[in-house]
Amino acid sequence: ESPLRMTRPPRLIESPQNPQFKLWESLLESRGLKKQSKYLLAGLKTVPEALARYPQRFSTLLMADPSQIEDWSLPSHVEPVQLSPALFRVLDASGTGFPLLVGTVPDMPLIDLARPPEGLELVCALGDPNNLGALLRSAAAFGARRVVLLEGAAHPFHPKCLRAASNAQFELTLLRGGRWGDLRDAAGPMIALDAGGEDMAAFPWPRDVRLVLGEEGQGVPDDLPVRRLSIPTTGAVESLNATVAASVALFSYFVGSK
Repeated sequence: ESPLRMTRPPRLIESPQNPQFKLWESLLESRGLKKQSKYLLAGLKTVPEALARYPQRFSTLLMADPSQIEDWSLPSHVEPVQLSPALFRVLDASGTGFPLLVGTVPDMPLIDLARPPEGLELVCALGDPNNLGALLRSAAAFGARRVVLLEGAAHPFHPKCLRAASNAQFELTLLRGGRWGDLRDAAGPMIALDAGGEDMAAFPWPRDVRLVLGEEGQGVPDDLPVRRLSIPTTGAVESLNATVAASVALFSYFVGSK
């Protein structure tokens, strides 16, 4: 669609009882995200970038001050909506004061674990949306082809996850992965991080592999058939944050896969 500059005033919503506002407000929580299959994207850099690179993913642009978007080129399908300052502050959970985008959550089908991985696939169960967002950012940076979200993982389009990921969600194929037990019969090699595992520095990464990451503090179940790697450190700290450890492993794959 051809980008269009603002040619008419945006629609104005001032009542907190407005059905569309109430729908958008519900997107601040995981329950609303799952029910509506919509999300709110915020950020001084992420909103303009996402609108320019992935315009088809968004339906509405929300703002309190129309002068902020006077010079913006909007695709014809993206509706500009002005909210009263009080209503906008409710939706602007991160306090940017900058326009928000309403997007549609993409379909996230269940992965077929009977098929071996192609390239690097990241399987994770992180329940904290901040940690998951940071992990998605690393996954996109270091070439993970697909990210498989196990039961209990945070919603990848939760506002906190979106903020931490910095638009990485749009570069990844996101899949649902079921429960831990479903991985026991998965085809192809799987790697997990474990302080007692082999030294990652000497590990010859296969090109096609699944990197499995457990929840913070719990790790990967002991009975899962995975090859376990450890990250060499000074030993000054007991362990690394799960997201940091996974990022190190992603980088190791990126520079060392055959």
